[in-house]
Amino acid sequence: MPQTYPPVVPSAPFLWHGGDYNPEQWPRETWAEDFRLMQQAGVTVATVGVFSWVSLQPAEDEYTFGWLDEVIDGLHAHGIRVVLATPSAAQPAWMSQQYPDVLRSDENGVRRQQGGRTNYCPNSPNYRRLSGNIARKLAERYGQHPAVLLWHVSNEYAGACYCDTCAAQFRVWLQAKYGTLDELNARWWTPFWSHTYTDWSQILPPRANAEGLTHGLNVDYFRFMSASQLDCFRNERDILRSITPNIPITTNLMGTYKPLDYRQWAKELDVVSWDCYPNPNHSPSDIAFLHDLMRGIKDGQPFLLMEQTPSSQNWQEINALKRPGVLRLWSYLAVAHGADTVMYFQWRRGRGGCEKLHGAIIEHAGRTDTRVFREVSQLGAELTALGDTVIGAAVDARVGILFDWDNWHALDDAVGPVRNKRYVDTVRKHYGAIYRQNVPVDIVFPDSDFSRYDVLIAPMLYMVKAGVADKIEAFVAQGGSFIATYLTGLVDETDLAFENGYPGPLSQVLGVWVEEIDALYPDQTNTIVMTDGSGSFPCRHIADLLHAEGAQVLATYGSDFYAGMPVLTRSPVGQGEAYYLGSDPDPAFLDRFYGDLLRGHGIAPTISAPAGVEVAQRVKNGQPLTFVLNHNANMVTLDLGNRSYQDRLTGATLSGSITLAPYAVHLLV
Repeated sequence: MPQTYPPVVPSAPFLWHGGDYNPEQWPRETWAEDFRLMQQAGVTVATVGVFSWVSLQPAEDEYTFGWLDEVIDGLHAHGIRVVLATPSAAQPAWMSQQYPDVLRSDENGVRRQQGGRTNYCPNSPNYRRLSGNIARKLAERYGQHPAVLLWHVSNEYAGACYCDTCAAQFRVWLQAKYGTLDELNARWWTPFWSHTYTDWSQILPPRANAEGLTHGLNVDYFRFMSASQLDCFRNERDILRSITPNIPITTNLMGTYKPLDYRQWAKELDVVSWDCYPNPNHSPSDIAFLHDLMRGIKDGQPFLLMEQTPSSQNWQEINALKRPGVLRLWSYLAVAHGADTVMYFQWRRGRGGCEKLHGAIIEHAGRTDTRVFREVSQLGAELTALGDTVIGAAVDARVGILFDWDNWHALDDAVGPVRNKRYVDTVRKHYGAIYRQNVPVDIVFPDSDFSRYDVLIAPMLYMVKAGVADKIEAFVAQGGSFIATYLTGLVDETDLAFENGYPGPLSQVLGVWVEEIDALYPDQTNTIVMTDGSGSFPCRHIADLLHAEGAQVLATYGSDFYAGMPVLTRSPVGQGEAYYLGSDPDPAFLDRFYGDLLRGHGIAPTISAPAGVEVAQRVKNGQPLTFVLNHNANMVTLDLGNRSYQDRLTGATLSGSITLAPYAVHLLV
């Protein structure tokens, strides 16, 4: 039985519905109207205080909380709870002027000027001190306010700093990690190009005008910078927690954001929250993957959808509107994959700045007789009516897909065999094949527990960390099916190639070795030819030249000088099996391959659905909650089989064949 998680805040027995609210940008006479309209739209929670630092602290020794008192009191009077943000994502100009060390340095080590956001050095002692001070002031003033539901620390931590302060702290971090220079030189392979360090002071960040081809340096600086920014979060979090121990704490993440290792961040958050801004033409599978990733980084705990646009974005190349019904559909898509909130950026469009054309619930006209306001209000009413139906429900997945930020950085850093490795695209491609089967998926990590799964997929596991191969072998021996792909098992966690060739410590469980790696041009393909005569499929991008050593050959290449060499193998180990896929196939191959594999494990969807209809499930107290989401822009028919269901969104009883309207949503019990 899957675990049922407690609500993030027990006093909120409903799916939170709200958005980012920036009242300090508007005159006071607007606030009362905002509160009234929030009630009308079914808003139950508002995020306040993001980027408000100078409005709260116009000088180091001056604080102006009066306006925030009015806003929080006004929201509370209208039955709206508050997610209270610390404002530390954008420091005031007075701070940068008075303490220049708070300013970030670019990739050349040149100090930036004041402006933008996340433009602070995460290792600046003055930044840490001042951001901690404002967090303390907020906690002391509002920590007992009955409206405050959650602390939101900073906003979308991002980027990196290459200043001398960070360089000095990096050396301290490296000394703690490696102990001696001899160990560091060995792990980074520094004799290459005579780069051996003879003193710790010689080590610099991988600046654009300095060393950038020592791959151990590069991946370690990524780890260090992610940890440095996490220390900034911890600095504020610990102050908030010491004063308000009963208020949970989060910060908003950004899906597959490469510069920060969110698996490590999730361990420090009370609850994961994230901002979902896909392109309007992204597939539902790609969006679902991101939700599952954010659920996965905290081992299945429900997450908060902290931001999404109610209509359009403004920062992509083309910012198309969400079509009527898509906001509701994508909101329930998030809920189906583990969200316990539906929130938006932004409540009211600002009149100036770079986000004045970003979508909002209230546009510049200030009217409520708009499509977006109607859709938000409908969704708010539905979420309120659902009560605690979904809160805390778990996703019961028997398939795990392995993802690792370290692996991503190291793989992209590798010079060859192709420039664009497509790591995230490849993970999404394999995820999509499971998603199309309407089977739930967990995104897992090298330190996850693999034993709860029947199928474990590890696309492009280039970096195999210490102990991971042993965990995979144990998983297979106990009856699991493990799937590896090309570019697996090349390096260890400091980006040193394995001495015994590829796939390194996974060679035994996979029963193969890779002699060479061919890179295919964009217009070039090969063929996967099934040895049982059941068909052939195009493949491209990368082709591993494999030798089977104990593995059964299931398919061979169809052309080029390596025609007839293995491309798909199966290695039985204990009660399970390990597969190796040596090239990048078309989705049709993955649909067939994973379809057969899932059936072999008795993994099947709850309801068989036509193309474009997603059937997802969460479970609470043993009760399955089945979401039916029609991602098609046209009506389709769905056969519910022999069961009868109640639709919790309408109260209707459904059975037999039902017609799904375009972008329809049903929550079946």
